[in-house]
Amino acid sequence: MADSKSYDLVVLGGGPGGYVAAIRAAQLGLKVGCVERDKLGGICLNWGCIPSKALLKSAEVMWTFKESKEYGISYDGLKVDFKKVIKRSRDAANRLSNGVEYLFKKNKIEKVSGNGKFVSANKLSVSDNYGKEVATVEAKNIIVATGARPRELPGIKIDRKRVITSTEAMILESIPKTMVIIGAGAIGAEFAYFYNAFGTKVTLIEMMPTILPVEDAEVTALLEREFRKQGIETLTQTKVESAVTSGDGVSVKVTNSKGTQELKAEIALVAIGIQGNSDGLGLEGIGVQMEKSWVKVDKTNYRTNTNGVYAIGDVIGPPWLAHVASAEGIRCVEGIAGVESEVLDYNSIPGCTYCQPQVASIGLTEAKAKELGYETKIGRFPFTANGKAIATNEAVGFVKLIFDSKYGELLGAHIIGHDATEAIAELGVAKKLETTPYEIFRTVHAHPTLSEAVMEAAEEAVGHAIDI
Repeated sequence: MADSKSYDLVVLGGGPGGYVAAIRAAQLGLKVGCVERDKLGGICLNWGCIPSKALLKSAEVMWTFKESKEYGISYDGLKVDFKKVIKRSRDAANRLSNGVEYLFKKNKIEKVSGNGKFVSANKLSVSDNYGKEVATVEAKNIIVATGARPRELPGIKIDRKRVITSTEAMILESIPKTMVIIGAGAIGAEFAYFYNAFGTKVTLIEMMPTILPVEDAEVTALLEREFRKQGIETLTQTKVESAVTSGDGVSVKVTNSKGTQELKAEIALVAIGIQGNSDGLGLEGIGVQMEKSWVKVDKTNYRTNTNGVYAIGDVIGPPWLAHVASAEGIRCVEGIAGVESEVLDYNSIPGCTYCQPQVASIGLTEAKAKELGYETKIGRFPFTANGKAIATNEAVGFVKLIFDSKYGELLGAHIIGHDATEAIAELGVAKKLETTPYEIFRTVHAHPTLSEAVMEAAEEAVGHAIDI
């Protein structure tokens, strides 16, 4: 007979939205259960954000070896143990997943293992992978935090051997000689950098006019040039028609202004987007409104139209970012607990791509600011004029800040360069505090640091630049 459990709050899904929501709810005194079919931490911790960054660090080390003569260091007999590269990535994921298990115990959160499905708005049936019911859980409030999974392209069958997703790309047993990557968003760009570093001939395909199409045009133009210098071929404004496996490879048919061509490779990685994990949850049966695979919510408190049912994270649609899911989870449970919170500002979410050079941004691009009718002051500062960047041989890139001319408000910030994903946090705080360029450049920045480029970009926006 299946166990029957009752809680104040049940979270369906233990990813970066779900586990953070569960912990915050426990802190607020609620009795919390979390239904999770796999390891805690979700895709981000186990198959996305964390293990992929471990892989990218290995790629960065590989590039350092390749360029070591520029530092006055030479060596003989460089070897790569690719299985160890992959193992280090998996070890990082496992270590952090175990850490979340510890946090659940510390906060007295019960994990209920299995697949949850709504029986009613306040009750879930939990079954094992064979469909046998192992538990029922009830709660006044239930949060859906089931995340998303890679989306398939029509006409392309993912066999997970020759045509793969990001999951398989993280655990390949050997380095492929050739790879076609379909989709040049953050995931596609990161894997292009990773495999190219280890000698794979990579072709990166994007249907939009630029790679990383959501980023500022100046940033993407530089990244594309750098990728080409690294040996990555980029095909933009190119549509993928099909991908057909044959023998020990795959043939990808593409169409662009030059006509139709066929690209052959050992592996094709599909990285064109995601779809919500909303199917099989019984949401339609309890009247929850959907939009395609996304759960519709009020993004003030994350309520669905069904009383007592909430949803957060990737399953409610873009932006599909772990830190957004966590922020939504905290705000959702604070509302449930009656704690005063604040509405999440979706115009101030940092976006990061961890290839080299790294790309990080927050707020509006220059094009979007103009489209919205702003008159702007723009400050740019290149890392070629930054002492720390020159000293460390990391002088590719720049900082670009976009301010409203009328009030001086920081509208957007864009960085491409080494450790850009770390430097963007300063500008997140600045934007949160409605900072003008004056507060940024009157804040004394340590010398020599890469962060001085932020200060000098703010100076350049008002004509006070010192070093350019």
